[in-house]
Amino acid sequence: MKTYKEDRLKLLFENLKKEKRGGLGIFIAASDPNLEISLEILKRLPQAGADMIELGMPFSDPMADGPTIQAASLRALKAGGSLKRTLEMVKNFREGDNKTPLVLMGYYNPIYNFGVKNFLNKAIEAGVDGLIIVDLPPEEDEELCLPAQKYNLPFIRLTAPTSDGERLPTILNNASGFIYYVSIMGITGTQSIATQNVQNAVKELKKHTSLPIAVGFGIKTRQDVADVTSFSDAAIVGSAIVNVIEQSLDSNGEGSDKTIADAMALVRDLAAGVKSKKTA
Repeated sequence: MKTYKEDRLKLLFENLKKEKRGGLGIFIAASDPNLEISLEILKRLPQAGADMIELGMPFSDPMADGPTIQAASLRALKAGGSLKRTLEMVKNFREGDNKTPLVLMGYYNPIYNFGVKNFLNKAIEAGVDGLIIVDLPPEEDEELCLPAQKYNLPFIRLTAPTSDGERLPTILNNASGFIYYVSIMGITGTQSIATQNVQNAVKELKKHTSLPIAVGFGIKTRQDVADVTSFSDAAIVGSAIVNVIEQSLDSNGEGSDKTIADAMALVRDLAAGVKSKKTA
């Protein structure tokens, strides 16, 4: 049994606090549009300005995701993407970067099929810093959250506009790493963020937890990042990046150097937004 000891997430948020800025989290789907290009994008994200990375584990039925990320997951699977390959990507990334936090995001079914203990051992060995499993509510903690706790691997909770004061204690119980606040109702990539509403929600959420709060869903532009990181600990961008990757593909759905360049250009632009001084 391996236990997680790096604490890269904790160090990141401590450093962001010292720098008086929010962080930028970037989501990409592992093996989208293929393993080679996806790995190259992954390796270049920190240099382009990503403070932390969410790596999506390909799954055939990503029900919480909008059309953009659903399509990315299907492209990844078609290209041979799998949980095993995703962990190999992380291991490859860690050979050149031992600082940037990397969190796996996805669904429980592939992990269950892989074997929970085997997955946790392999994830820690590869260099994973946390898990976001969107279809495991607190009532299912014994499936993965509590085992991850035994391995000291952060298990990141999702909260949403529908998470009221009565529900929050249950959601926040056993949470670690940071809290992921889902800023909109519905699936990813389909709506824009209502900044004032989110700011009020984050302020309220901070009354219930001392963990850092990252905001995701609906964040698409540099200005969105600047707005969100002025009152939260991090902004997470997913669909906007995945959309740029998709738009760069040729008529056969193949990626190229343009895919990598376009993705990095967007990340650099988004990263310029985190320089805003925090107001809360």
